[in-house]
Amino acid sequence: MAHNPWKLTAIAMALIAVTALVTGVVVASRSKSDDKTAAAQPVAPNAARVGSVRPVTEVPAPAPHPPTASRVPDHTVVKACNERAAVATGTRDKTTEVVKDGAVGALVGAAVGAAGGAIADGGKGAGKGAAIGGVVGAGAGALYGVNENRKHDTAYRDAYAGCLRARGYAG
Repeated sequence: MAHNPWKLTAIAMALIAVTALVTGVVVASRSKSDDKTAAAQPVAPNAARVGSVRPVTEVPAPAPHPPTASRVPDHTVVKACNERAAVATGTRDKTTEVVKDGAVGALVGAAVGAAGGAIADGGKGAGKGAAIGGVVGAGAGALYGVNENRKHDTAYRDAYAGCLRARGYAG
């Protein structure tokens, strides 16, 4: 029984495409759940500084300060700033964006790889070039999508922080 190299190439490309798709979905869903938990659970100021506290010798107690406004914004302020940041940066589905970028990268990589393989091996290396180009393109496209999501997240955080500052919460 003879092995058909094109059949093996097609199977390899399908496995590679499925791997790239699953990787993109997992990365996008993990970054989405991290954003939700970070926004839902504010860190207490004392909990964030536990590791950096050093024992101090006797220091005179400072004079008591008059009560100040709460440094933690209430739920309505958080909700309003989240809505303002979403309007300022636009809403995006991270999973869809990463998968689209990975798929485009795989197609472009496969086309370039097939052309390069055909040129280098006189037409016989097109399949191998397409497989290699598809893998590299899918990886590069997925990384591009993740990077674009990171830029969007940074813009969202900046808009959110600006809203809080405008409402008197410096942080």
